[in-house]
Amino acid sequence: MSLNPDLKNELRIHIVGAGMGGMGCALALAKQGFTNLHVWESAREIGEVGAGINITPNLSRILDRWGVLDIARSEAVALDGASVLNCARDEVLTSVNFEYIEKEFGYPFYVVHRSALQKSLVTGATNSGVVELHLGQQVTDWDFENSKFRVKGRASGRPTEGVESQANGDTTESEGHWVEADLILAADGVKSKARTAMLARKGEADHVEDTGQAAYRIIVKRSMINEDPELLPFFTGSHSYRWIGERRHIIAYPIASHDLFNMSSAHPDRRFVEADTWTASGSKQEMLDMFSDFCPRVQKLLKLVPEGDVLEWKLRVHAPLSHWVDGNTALVGDACHPTLPHLAQGAAQAVEDAAVLGVVLGKIRSKDDIHRALLVYQALRKPRADWAVLTAANNGKGLHLSSGAAQEARDSAFRTAEREGGENPDKAIDQTTQRILYAHDCAKEADEKFDELLKTAL
Repeated sequence: MSLNPDLKNELRIHIVGAGMGGMGCALALAKQGFTNLHVWESAREIGEVGAGINITPNLSRILDRWGVLDIARSEAVALDGASVLNCARDEVLTSVNFEYIEKEFGYPFYVVHRSALQKSLVTGATNSGVVELHLGQQVTDWDFENSKFRVKGRASGRPTEGVESQANGDTTESEGHWVEADLILAADGVKSKARTAMLARKGEADHVEDTGQAAYRIIVKRSMINEDPELLPFFTGSHSYRWIGERRHIIAYPIASHDLFNMSSAHPDRRFVEADTWTASGSKQEMLDMFSDFCPRVQKLLKLVPEGDVLEWKLRVHAPLSHWVDGNTALVGDACHPTLPHLAQGAAQAVEDAAVLGVVLGKIRSKDDIHRALLVYQALRKPRADWAVLTAANNGKGLHLSSGAAQEARDSAFRTAEREGGENPDKAIDQTTQRILYAHDCAKEADEKFDELLKTAL
């Protein structure tokens, strides 16, 4: 069953947010033959922001099908393994050889700069010739019943050329204009205004949970280390390191063809009392104090970071939502399942959302089928994404244990874990958890289960 070609040309599809989920949706739908695709983004440009990110096999599988994996892979490092170390003693608690990952799941475990993954999605979408980007455009209001939203340019309130809009009699340029759609995909991130509005329609409050954790995201350039023989292996090797301690850890690995060493932490958030602050310029001294009991190698790396390059992020999550769909609007990615980074699945799960949306929407026959197709998407994706969020949170708790019997038992389990893959206390390198995540083919599942799930989508 497939949508007729005329409708694929007529269907007005608007995507809010040009992150991994949003650009993934644009690319997925372009690959399905849709031709009227618009992406709205509040930033004035899509720049090289962020730090390292993981391309695990479930994500590689999707990118490969879309023909854009090589774009990201050109700058990637394929990890040969991962080690978990005691933060103070620099003692290896467990080390896993990743050779089995490509053999079992079809792709290596890649790590890249976030910009490389973003570039692959943006390039694929824009090269399709059917995706139009609208940058510097802020969505201010939602009308789910009529499938439209109000958008306002950050520089001016003038409507964007070429987009059908409807302005009420009392609407001024400063208030923006309404954009009408047949389908809206809201990929507007963890601070999603679409989610807030969608939940409010059912009398539900939108509570993003402050985890009490924050993260430093740090990049050390190879040129900074002056070929220090103690630090050079971090750049020349292809290994991931996770130093763990009480309530804190640092995970690090080489990216950008071994030119950069990416370091990301999780630690108690000392800025949680600040009103709705999500990111802050960090103090280098505060960072050094936070990890003052970590081993000399980590200390040496942290001291290399320029003062102005220290940024701190709040780590926030959201309890599982009751629903992701309202009318012909669906939430995507962090808008509906923001997650902690302790399982390396945030981007992968957002792109899985996009891939499933591509499949289910590619099967509809008329505009009347859109809502039910979105319910099929929700049925396919919600249980898996919610599980990934919960597993990531629990993994963080296990990594951050205080000293005592539980920590001793965990460290004993680390030391007896199989090097060639198997059970592991760190679920990011636990083969059973990886099998659930990496072996899954979300597009194949959507294709096989669509007809069955459509019958019950009401």
